[in-house]
Amino acid sequence: MKNLIKKIILGSVLILLMSACSEEQQNKFSRLGVTWLEGNYKVTFATGQHEKTWFIYNSKVTAEPAKGYYYFWATIDGKKRYVQTPIERSYIEQIGD
Repeated sequence: MKNLIKKIILGSVLILLMSACSEEQQNKFSRLGVTWLEGNYKVTFATGQHEKTWFIYNSKVTAEPAKGYYYFWATIDGKKRYVQTPIERSYIEQIGD
């Protein structure tokens, strides 16, 4: 019960802090938050007519904002491959199991 109350308080504080930030600052925070979440994700890189999508299962997507990239391990053709994609042209969606 104490952990639940702590999580609620922490979540409330984060929401208050986020509401006082500009949209750009909120985007930076959300990118950093992805670093710590493990789960299932769909990562899409899109620029002009080109679009590439990867599915990540039971893993995480890590942000490197100073360098401007997301990186992650994706299964491509049955092999684990390291993928690095620009933050500004990439979209991350959390997907179900």
